[in-house]
Amino acid sequence: MFYSDGIEHECGVAAVHSRDPINIPEKLFFTLFALQHRGQESTGVAYRKDGHSVVYKDLGMVSTVLSRYLERERLCHVGIGHVRYSTHGGNKLENAQPILVNCNKGEIALAHNGNIANMPEIKRRLFDEGSIFQTSSDSELLLHLLSRSRAQSFLEALHEILPEVEGAYSMVLMHDDTLVAVRDPSGFRPLYVGEQDGMTVVASETCALDILRVRGYRELVPGEILIVDHLGSRSEQVRKQENESRCVFELIYFARPDSVVFGHSVHAARKAMGRALAAADAVEADVVVPIPDSGNSAALGYAEQSGITLEFGLTRNHYAGRSFIMPTTAERDLAVRMKLHPVRDVIEGRRVVLVDDSLVRGTTARMLVRLVREVGATEVHLRLCSPEIRWPCFFGIDIPTRKQLISNAMMPDEIARFTHADSVRFLSLDELQSCLNTPNAYCYACFSGAYPIDVPLTQEELAVGRERDLREMRKAMEIADLGAAEQE
Repeated sequence: MFYSDGIEHECGVAAVHSRDPINIPEKLFFTLFALQHRGQESTGVAYRKDGHSVVYKDLGMVSTVLSRYLERERLCHVGIGHVRYSTHGGNKLENAQPILVNCNKGEIALAHNGNIANMPEIKRRLFDEGSIFQTSSDSELLLHLLSRSRAQSFLEALHEILPEVEGAYSMVLMHDDTLVAVRDPSGFRPLYVGEQDGMTVVASETCALDILRVRGYRELVPGEILIVDHLGSRSEQVRKQENESRCVFELIYFARPDSVVFGHSVHAARKAMGRALAAADAVEADVVVPIPDSGNSAALGYAEQSGITLEFGLTRNHYAGRSFIMPTTAERDLAVRMKLHPVRDVIEGRRVVLVDDSLVRGTTARMLVRLVREVGATEVHLRLCSPEIRWPCFFGIDIPTRKQLISNAMMPDEIARFTHADSVRFLSLDELQSCLNTPNAYCYACFSGAYPIDVPLTQEELAVGRERDLREMRKAMEIADLGAAEQE
């Protein structure tokens, strides 16, 4: 099977609590629709009806799975929702969220964004003690821990179990008629809350609050537990790390450009990254072309800084399927052509700067460079608005193993030869940090290997790029485009 040649989305969560009964599932539909970019594999909602919790979830997109909740009113006080891309656990219905259980702490529904870094250790212990797992998702671990806690109440149990959980978790829970939102002590993933007209809305990004016209919002602080019930809202603190470790890829790629994340306008941050990349780049070109949609804002910044004209020289078909399920090179090439197609009038006879967010395996970049050359580009220069990705993520992003990352096998000039670009340049880590308000508050582990907490790296992973001879890896990268050379 061919794996995706890009940083994959993680998940998005949303929750609504209302003082007066309102159509909660409809509100969740719109918030999750705004978060669809964070996960397209499955979606679901959980809400309270006649004193009981109801869950509806399925594989597919929000508009397909949840459109039934636009047909009639379902008045209630509280509900939570989820869109999913699988990081731990495969794309199976049993792994879709929210997850609902009925245990000694009452009815609990959970929707989770992130990854539990010490999942293997916790799951092994729970399994040995007799726990039965219904899913392969790490999110289920939290419910097992809650039900096994000796604490008398749900909130006491939550305070008890969270300190033993390592990693990233921005999550929402529904406990009977109470809404609870939690952000991990390191603050890896964003989580926002806003209140308006007796309604409290929690979501992974501010764009999901904007769609409900909730204007007064704030970010949950790392380690915060927000509790919303019929008495109002209050906050408690579990613990907070000395240093925050916000995921910088939220700004580089994940979040929607119209969102505010970690106090940054996402669009403005990406423009700044494009400007920083152009400021250190002396390439001469005729046109800057973004790779849509992730390269749009950065390309605008690059064009403004460099003085080179910005043109939308690649059009994106938003109805194309996901190309990574294509097993052969010919099919993958066709899938890329279905999704992205060059505008000949923009590219023909010109020196082109292609701007994108990042580079993972390099195979899709190679296909795109070929497309641009086919319509007559005289030069193609590939520019990436992130540093070179060399390490996997354990905090909610689906980054491949080190041996699959092209920057562990090739230097930029070798990547240029592999992709058939005239040159390749990445944003340096220092340049990236210069674009951030508080650069020391971010996690850069996928670039540097300096993880903010202990992670389960294998000896093979540690050896890659240091002691291991990379010739074999380079050879593997050169033939990764199976059959591409024959097609050319």
